[in-house]
Amino acid sequence: MSYFQPAIFGQLKECANEQKAKGAEIIDLSLGSPDLPPHEILRNHMAEKSKDPSAYGYTLTGTKEFNEAVARYYKRVNKVEIDPETEVLLTMGSQEGLVHLPIAFCDPGDIVLITNPAYVAYIAGIHLAGAQVHYIPLDKERGYLPNLEAISEEVARKAKLMILNLPGNPVPAMPSFEYFTEVVEFAEKYNIIVLHDAAYSEFYFSGDGPISFLNAPGAKEVGMEINSLSKSFSLAGARVAYFVGNRNLIQIMKQLKSNLDYGVFEPIQSTAALALDHSEMITDRLRKIFSERHRVVTKGLDNIGWEYAPSSGGMFVWAKYPFDIDSVNFAFQTIEQTGVVMVPGTSFGSEGEGYVRIALVQEKERLEEAIKRLEKLKI
Repeated sequence: MSYFQPAIFGQLKECANEQKAKGAEIIDLSLGSPDLPPHEILRNHMAEKSKDPSAYGYTLTGTKEFNEAVARYYKRVNKVEIDPETEVLLTMGSQEGLVHLPIAFCDPGDIVLITNPAYVAYIAGIHLAGAQVHYIPLDKERGYLPNLEAISEEVARKAKLMILNLPGNPVPAMPSFEYFTEVVEFAEKYNIIVLHDAAYSEFYFSGDGPISFLNAPGAKEVGMEINSLSKSFSLAGARVAYFVGNRNLIQIMKQLKSNLDYGVFEPIQSTAALALDHSEMITDRLRKIFSERHRVVTKGLDNIGWEYAPSSGGMFVWAKYPFDIDSVNFAFQTIEQTGVVMVPGTSFGSEGEGYVRIALVQEKERLEEAIKRLEKLKI
């Protein structure tokens, strides 16, 4: 349990509640939980399916309806052929899949490559497997993409698994077909399993569509992609996601999960299938809203003299504040002075010092108000 200290989010919430009790108006930009409700067709479908008395048994795994909807989505949106029977695996949200991933593929002492900073669930799974972390630095010159050239030959030959996340959390670096091709070539050379966390793939503000890791030639030979319906379809509480990709890796994950859980509630799976089949209608609106929010925050930060990682997608802004103070103390002092809640950068890794993560989970008027308050900080 020494690896699993209380998460910073609870501490931030406690501090915010203390200020709220004193009369402060809180603007919470910490948790990456969608503030938009699911589309009406999804809410109605879930409600109707839940009335069926026969819907309450164990599902054990992904239903045929769900798996086939995933395959249709990938073919229609990403132009990738997926076998619904052998190349799809349902998970209870992406967090569950990400934490269990290293247990399936790593022995104690094996090396797992992740970025610094990175999403916190990656570290949790690596610790559970007894594996070791090796951090890939981000390449600022290439839009904060993970720099594969910085990985030594010795480390690369020992590595078992690499986890990438593009657009990223907390740094919303955007992928490209060329970059994913580099990743495949690197993985083939060193016999490394690749997992691409595509939780924010629908959060793109320019171009024609999301870029899937599986678009790259040979990607299915070296790895998988995990995608969640939490963000793109506002189904965070429903806990539904999926792996797609290499059938042998999928089978190993199936074997592990058959020992751990009994599946996701059937009405949730059915609603997820409906969401995937109507993705264009639902995500077009999402992109318009988040693109505007992103513009409001980045323009506002420009005006008050803060730096940030440029991006054209994602659900967050990775911002460098202009004060000489560590990120944890800065985050708490900001709550006390302004009521604006942000996550300190070091929550995601040592390279996050001097940064905060701003989640675009409030209406643009609230985001504008948050920027006005940040301008008045006295630190």
